[in-house]
Amino acid sequence: MADSAAQLARKRVLLGVTGGIAAYKAAVLCRRLVGAGADVRVVMTESATRFVTAVTMQALSGREVFTDMWDPRIADNMSHIELSRDRDLIVVAPATANFLARLAHGLADDLLAALCLARDCPLLVAPAMNRQMWDHPATRRNVALLRADGVEIVGPVAGEQACGEVGMGRMLEPEEIFAAVAAALGPKPLAGRRVLVTAGPTFEPIDTVRGLTNLSSGKMGFAVAQAAAEAGAEVAVVAGPTQLDTPAGVTRVDVTTAREMYDAVMARVSGADIFIGVAAVADYHVVSPKDHKLKKGAGTPRLELAENPDILAAVAALPNAPFCVGFAAETENLREYAQAKRQRKRIPLLAANLAQSAFGSDDNALTLFDDAGEHRLERAPKIVLARQLVAHIARMI
Repeated sequence: MADSAAQLARKRVLLGVTGGIAAYKAAVLCRRLVGAGADVRVVMTESATRFVTAVTMQALSGREVFTDMWDPRIADNMSHIELSRDRDLIVVAPATANFLARLAHGLADDLLAALCLARDCPLLVAPAMNRQMWDHPATRRNVALLRADGVEIVGPVAGEQACGEVGMGRMLEPEEIFAAVAAALGPKPLAGRRVLVTAGPTFEPIDTVRGLTNLSSGKMGFAVAQAAAEAGAEVAVVAGPTQLDTPAGVTRVDVTTAREMYDAVMARVSGADIFIGVAAVADYHVVSPKDHKLKKGAGTPRLELAENPDILAAVAALPNAPFCVGFAAETENLREYAQAKRQRKRIPLLAANLAQSAFGSDDNALTLFDDAGEHRLERAPKIVLARQLVAHIARMI
């Protein structure tokens, strides 16, 4: 995290804290940011002070804490303007379901919501709530609105919750939010570059209801797209079947089959500087899928399979090919198979991992293979690995 800390030196951050049990993590995050050299100003909602006191946040930030729209310390009674104008970034952690709803609909009925509405700087929020609140259609709509408005959403993740339930809605850990803040405030090594990413599985129909697919969730591909966007690139992601939200600032093209993914990539790759093939593309498709559901008892069906196009190899073989990055998910002999794949497809960089520990999980470990050798990225959340991968790509080009 040394590079992240260096990126935060002398940066000015406004840390907003709303009323949820995860507010205790905001204290840790504040201390981490201050320790990295950032100038941190804390604004708390009234509810937040029921969980963590303003005195605590003042001691950790070394600055006065603000909670009231009418705070007399702001001479002109325009705290919602004055408190954010000199900031490089506003971070709200935790961001409750209530706060996300007010923010999405432009409500400004307390100091923190008002200054988020009146800001000139970027806004990053770290949601935290009960799993049912996170999954509620209203919250999903609000998150989609915020993403469309350019707000960066980091997390949440699945895990144990204070209510005793387990599921999505747990706020990221302070160190993960710290890394996201550093990325948001750091240099943009891919500024001016255009990046095309593939993500998720493909689905090859057998009949109208069944098909050949795999366990890829798309999380790594979407994390790579997000990291590339954070690095300043113009990013498009061609996604197989997945329910993941599109990262802020990323253009999304949804496809189903490997052929559709191939066609979507080839239609867009001429404008790309970098191609990153993260998708787990099916190697084969059914030659003649049925236009009706195959019924049990009609005999064991025999499937004739044909190879799907090799998207990565096709892109790498183009006359003016972009910088190509491949992914390999193996179950054994990781180094041997990954090196062979990189050489066979003639690409400068390949990221490899063990499939059994990666598919569907929120974290992973990667080994990067290039002409300089092997580069081990230790197990970490996928967005952290994606940022490290993008940084490696930026250095190579």
